[in-house]
Amino acid sequence: MPSTPDRPAAGAQPDETLTDAEAAYLAARDTVPIDASDGRDLRTRDTVRLPLQRARAQAKAGRAPLAVAAAVASGWAFLVSFAPVVIVMWLAQLVEGAGSIGGSVIIGLGAWLLGHGVPLGTSLGPVGLAPLGLAVLIAWRLARAGVHVTRAIGARDDGTLRQAFSVAGAIGLGWGGLGLLAALLVGAGGGPEINALRAFGTLFAVGGLASLTGALRTTGALGELATRLPRFLRDAVRTGVVGGLLILATGAGSTGLAIALNGGDASDMISAYRTGVAGQAGITLVSLAYAPNVAIWAVGYLLGPGFSLGTHTTVQITQVSVGVLPTVPLVAGLPSGPLGGVGAALPAVPLVAAMLAGWLLHRRLRRAGRDPSRPPRVVPWRRLTAAAATSGPVAGVVLFAAAFVSGGPLGGGRLSELGTSAWQVGLIGTGVVTVGALAGAIASRMFVAGSKSGKPRAGTPSAG
Repeated sequence: MPSTPDRPAAGAQPDETLTDAEAAYLAARDTVPIDASDGRDLRTRDTVRLPLQRARAQAKAGRAPLAVAAAVASGWAFLVSFAPVVIVMWLAQLVEGAGSIGGSVIIGLGAWLLGHGVPLGTSLGPVGLAPLGLAVLIAWRLARAGVHVTRAIGARDDGTLRQAFSVAGAIGLGWGGLGLLAALLVGAGGGPEINALRAFGTLFAVGGLASLTGALRTTGALGELATRLPRFLRDAVRTGVVGGLLILATGAGSTGLAIALNGGDASDMISAYRTGVAGQAGITLVSLAYAPNVAIWAVGYLLGPGFSLGTHTTVQITQVSVGVLPTVPLVAGLPSGPLGGVGAALPAVPLVAAMLAGWLLHRRLRRAGRDPSRPPRVVPWRRLTAAAATSGPVAGVVLFAAAFVSGGPLGGGRLSELGTSAWQVGLIGTGVVTVGALAGAIASRMFVAGSKSGKPRAGTPSAG
């Protein structure tokens, strides 16, 4: 068998010869010529380790142990999510004329646990209203921890559920251990009463589930699971999540608009805390931490069930009945009474958001996987309507979960009931998204220009 020369032959063309670097590489390889004339099976002969195999072996040897990677990632996630809490607690303590670092750490640990949904026992009663702004920060850092640990142990793009669940379990155990330690420190430091075992179990569940989202994406197992679902169901899940998030966005937008229109009252409430700029900044940051809760309650207001700010209180479009409220900027946006005139059209806003989700569904199906040189495809009615109709229950689950975690007690007595009805928000949201997504998808299918036929793009040769 002819061998490749180390130097190009005289008169050879440049594209028919190897470069000097390639020739040197081939000459330096640990290979030997094989004589196949004796009839022996080549599969039984001795082989050599190729450079790629050596590189893979070195990469495998450099992988971090799962326990070490999970401990480092969990510790970093704790520092990133806990540091802002300590700063906010220190600033908020200035309202009472005290701002010691030690006290801020103890109260901050309690607030950090509250962000996971761990209730605190205080002299005023149980506090279980989790600040969802902090909860979102914690969930984001845990998801990133799942990504980092997956990469550190060399499980990136391996596509196996086993690796993803191993990562989530390791991070969950580490996170639960941090919760247990935090609960013991708060109890020893004279802070609020916390059930240590409940803290461990809650943080184990939160850490495992949040980190699993990052691990599933990084290992590629999420894509493998998605391919096993029917196409219409994949489309329905995507559209339902988008529809639920769009409705939550309408709640956030309406809350921001209401507070902006009553900005003077909110400013007066902040100024009432005569603690200087630092203390007022602390009150503002605490209000921002609870802003997602109020945005979800606004969704209940738009959908119809309304929400409560204590026992025997109701805030609905047709009825507003509240008593004495805490002096915090968030209550400045509360309606003073039933809405009329243009305000009566507010319940249509979630329906418009659902119709937008249906339009996005049709738009994505038209453009998915098509040749850019060809016009958008015609989406079959059956696939479009099945995905749009099934997206309603998915959005209902998203809205139910959001409403469920947004409520809780803020002490005993009158403030023992805050939030909106989770099951009513989920049920009504299911109907709104089902109807809206169907209407948006059907309207887009019928009236979008070029849905049945399209003109070639400029510069693209036409057929024939």
